[in-house]
Order: sequence, then C-alpha cells, then structure tokens
Amino acid sequence: MEISEHLHCLFSATVEAQDGSYIIEVPEQEIELGTVDEAGTYRVALLPIVDDTASTSEQTAESQQKPYAESPEYEPDRPKPPVEEGETRTVEIEDIGSQGDGITRVERGYVIIVPDTERSERVRIEVTDVQDNVAFAEVVERLSYYE
Repeated sequence: MEISEHLHCLFSATVEAQDGSYIIEVPEQEIELGTVDEAGTYRVALLPIVDDTASTSEQTAESQQKPYAESPEYEPDRPKPPVEEGETRTVEIEDIGSQGDGITRVERGYVIIVPDTERSERVRIEVTDVQDNVAFAEVVERLSYYE
C-alpha cells in the first residue's frame, strides 16, 4: 500500500452511528499537536484493523465494554517516526536551520537534521538518532543531481 506524503495523521477510531450519520472521533491529541485543525476539512481513508490474536466479534465486544481511553493497553495515538536508526535514504536538503545544519523533510513532514550540508544539495544519509518529532543523520555520500 502506498501512503501519501500529504498524510497529516494516523490513528485508530471506531465508526459510530448517530442521527442518520456516522461519526469518527479524532483524538484530542491530534488537534493539540497541530496536525489537524478542528475547523478544517479532510479526506479520510478507512482501513480495517487486522489482528490475529482476537476475532472481530471479540474485539467489538471488548471495545463496547470499556471506553477506549480506559482500556489498559491505551496509548496516545501518536504516529511513530517514519525512519529508523541505521536506515539510509537519498534526500534533498530543503533548508538550513538556525544552527547552520541542513534540514530535509520526509513522510508526513517529519524533519531530519543533517549537519555539514547546503541548501538544495542531494545526499545519501544514514539516520543516527530518532526522536518523536525529529531525527538526525550523517552524510554517507554526496550525489549529483543527475543520479
């Protein structure tokens, strides 16, 4: 499955019937983090959850017994970083930060900081440190625009 680079957020929710319409609740955290504007209009994709540990009827029964936030396995619906330590990628440096380091963005606008680079430079990088909202990488190879 291909995921659009314009994806704002990803979370799990239940579709509920209400007064002849169907409602999907957006977690408050998505609004607080600024990925979704409460007055905005968005395109929504619905994907089934596939879980080999419980049947769909068991999952439905469990979700009706406890509100989502009260379930013991509840964790905020924060998307995981789209990169991992040790991963290599070819990127273009989009901007230079206030400390002079190169900045590139990957899926969902996730920022990777790459020292010792210049704006518009194409480089192959190796991710060295991954945090929730930013990653750091080192240049492995400098590339020409024709590669």
